[in-house]
Amino acid sequence: MSNLPLAFILGLLGSLHCAVMCGPIMLSLPLEKTSYLKSAFQLLLYQFGRILIYTILGVFVGYIGSSFTVFASQETLSFIIGLLLVVFTLLHFSGKYATSLGYFQAKLLSPIGKLMGRLYGLPLWGFFAGMLNGLIPCGMVYLALATALNSASVKEASTFMLLFGLGTCPLMLMVSLGGVYLKRYIKFNPNKLVPWFMLFIGTLFILRSANLGVPFLSPHHSSHVHSNVEVCR
Repeated sequence: MSNLPLAFILGLLGSLHCAVMCGPIMLSLPLEKTSYLKSAFQLLLYQFGRILIYTILGVFVGYIGSSFTVFASQETLSFIIGLLLVVFTLLHFSGKYATSLGYFQAKLLSPIGKLMGRLYGLPLWGFFAGMLNGLIPCGMVYLALATALNSASVKEASTFMLLFGLGTCPLMLMVSLGGVYLKRYIKFNPNKLVPWFMLFIGTLFILRSANLGVPFLSPHHSSHVHSNVEVCR
């Protein structure tokens, strides 16, 4: 029950949220206006550092998920994660805990922003700033990590987060290289996309745990392998 086909698509679709929310950070990077190549190099380092952090986080949740499957099946883990995602979505739509969550994210963002400011001027500042960006509280990253948690192995979980990060790159690079401030052109709050993605993934996880035999949505997880037994005489 691999989730890898979802990874790049989730990153690509969720990159609109990332580009709008992190757009001001990307546009405030101290790029050298006299050298486009040096600026592009630092921006690529920025993306590499961000994706590296996503991959490391994928390794971490992969260990958690693989440890859980020692005590319960992957289908059980899929059902639990799906149910939690649906519950969190309903809480979000009800308006409860929204203020507390926003306050918590702001508290985490403040020290990260200060560290970013201290990195500017270093030879490879783009790489380290990208790593810090990967730690910024983000609903899409949380959703990707929840999906990676349901992976069958550490390798698959880290690969999922790697593909997710790569999926966010095209739009993020367009914003940073082109100096496009998407918030000027988008008339809705991209934060509203996250709960709908969360509801979709949560429902998908619940369906996939049901073992209904529907390809991709709810495939069979167990297969019977028949083998011939050779008797030595």
